[in-house]
Amino acid sequence: MSIDRIITGKSLNEKEENFNLSLRPKTLDECIGQENVKEKLSIAIKAATQRKEPLEHILLHGPPGLGKTTLANVVANEMNAKIRATSGPALVKQGDVMGLLSNIKTGDVLFIDEIHRLNIQVEEFMYPAMEEFKVDFTVDSGLHAKTINFPLKRFTLIGATTRAGLLSAPLRSRFGMFYHLNFYSAKELTEILIRSAKLLDLTCEDGTLELIASRSRGTPRVANRLLKRVRDYAQVKGSGILSEKIVENALKMEQIDPLGLDKLDRDFLNALAKVYNGGPAGIDAVAATLGEERDTLEDVVEPYLLQKGFLRRTKRGREITPHACKHLNLKLQKTKQANQPQLFNKNNQ
Repeated sequence: MSIDRIITGKSLNEKEENFNLSLRPKTLDECIGQENVKEKLSIAIKAATQRKEPLEHILLHGPPGLGKTTLANVVANEMNAKIRATSGPALVKQGDVMGLLSNIKTGDVLFIDEIHRLNIQVEEFMYPAMEEFKVDFTVDSGLHAKTINFPLKRFTLIGATTRAGLLSAPLRSRFGMFYHLNFYSAKELTEILIRSAKLLDLTCEDGTLELIASRSRGTPRVANRLLKRVRDYAQVKGSGILSEKIVENALKMEQIDPLGLDKLDRDFLNALAKVYNGGPAGIDAVAATLGEERDTLEDVVEPYLLQKGFLRRTKRGREITPHACKHLNLKLQKTKQANQPQLFNKNNQ
């Protein structure tokens, strides 16, 4: 059973995507955070513009919600180019890709989200398109099959992935630029929220946006989502003004604790503690215990827990850390028989 999470970095639905789209920056100067990536992109864009050439292919990787799609759109805007967006799972056969590539003009950007999920036949079909800007497209089948060499206009492919390790070496080698997006600091998220609050015409008391930022898991998409929920709460339960009390009550209702952990995060850690005696435990076993998908835990839950030092990944499996035990009010003890860590809730002793 999948749980809808307000603090997931994944986009939930079309309505929310339109909301996020209205808050997205359109130029590099409007972007906040990821300074090193922005500087490199700025230099590459200026150099390509001066040479009047399309950019090299770009691979963006990092956890969900950090701005990979936003950066792709920013690059297209900075290059004065059109962007065509799709995703890896949507490209099932060669004809799907051919439909996109045949309509691309010189300098256009093709953005493929979740590029690690490309079908192997589609991936191999993309190799000559990325390197030589041409493809060999087979039409008809059987005795009437024939291959047409189709030349393409020079374009820029921007791939986004949360699982860079799943990309094949041949595909990875065809990208000229690789950029990893890191989690944002609370200060950077506060600046993003200040910008979003202005766009939404919100009145906020001092310290309220900092409070939201501190619980946003270092992720802009989560920060904007929390801002939207707090705005709704303030409108219904208050005067529409964001006060510290309103923000606290709204986040409490969403079960988000002071470090940004939600119920699924705590359930994950508690499962390690109480079911698997602190670990190590295999990710598939933990996923089965929680009734969640393995990919959800690996892509959405674990990155933040690892960043906070609440979780360890070992060859034998996942382990909870003393830091997590302290936060969840758990006490680490040793079993007498196996001399392995066992965890108890202090309140249950």
